[in-house]
Amino acid sequence: MVRRSAGRALRVLLLPPARAAPLMPRGSAACYGTSITSAKVQVNGVNLHYQQTGEGSHAVLLLPGMLGSGQTDFGPQLKSMNKQLFTIVAWDPRGYGKSIPPSRDFPPDFFERDAKDAVDLMQALKFKKFSLLGWSDGGITALIAAAKYPTLIHKLVVWGANASVTQEDVRIYNGIRDVSKWSEKVRKPLEEMYGHKYFAKTCEAWVDGISRFAENSDGNICQELLPDIKCPTFIIHGEKDCLVPQAHAEYIHKHVKGSRLLLMPEGKHNLHLRFAEDFNRQVEDFLR
Repeated sequence: MVRRSAGRALRVLLLPPARAAPLMPRGSAACYGTSITSAKVQVNGVNLHYQQTGEGSHAVLLLPGMLGSGQTDFGPQLKSMNKQLFTIVAWDPRGYGKSIPPSRDFPPDFFERDAKDAVDLMQALKFKKFSLLGWSDGGITALIAAAKYPTLIHKLVVWGANASVTQEDVRIYNGIRDVSKWSEKVRKPLEEMYGHKYFAKTCEAWVDGISRFAENSDGNICQELLPDIKCPTFIIHGEKDCLVPQAHAEYIHKHVKGSRLLLMPEGKHNLHLRFAEDFNRQVEDFLR
């Protein structure tokens, strides 16, 4: 089923960095209500940073895109999603955000590694079942996690994601290889977080790492896993996304049985930031 949303231009409110707080067990969520806590927990040999807010019974994990973190990628979701219905966790994958060290690398299985880290993080936080909201690379990670750990995933939302890499995608990726050519609005928060050298080096390594998937048969990343996704799935795509062509969203929709596809005519790759109010409403309605 494909639906369309008219997306309205909205002012995005970005959160300041959350102050560090001690790790709290699941049962103490009511103690901090709608505040945002920030902590680290050891998972698979690394200390993973996450932010947590809300006191709802429905746990939701936000998975960021390339070089992203909860702080840079999900300000409007951490601030405004319904905190009575949901407990929201935004994580920094290893080598990103405040989950450094280690430095980020891109072995052939980096998406599978992130999927295992994400699931194991939520289990370390004592969530028995949870939903996934994945953007871009985080969407790929979420697809893999939903397929490989079906008993743990309640519902799945992905946007700006792809299950394969084409030669056209490689051309697009190489177009963002040089971070000095990025717009200041996009580049500045990442430079502030990482410093220019780490930011530039990691972006180049990402381009090389994800481009290698184009060498696989059909450019496969996780195509064969899509039929294994059994949870309710909502795919959102911006029709003006210049980084991920719409054909990728349509492919995922076709191969995840019973999934829903929402096309946002004015949406770009960062549709959850630019149209945060509309995005949050659509997602909350799906998750209820």
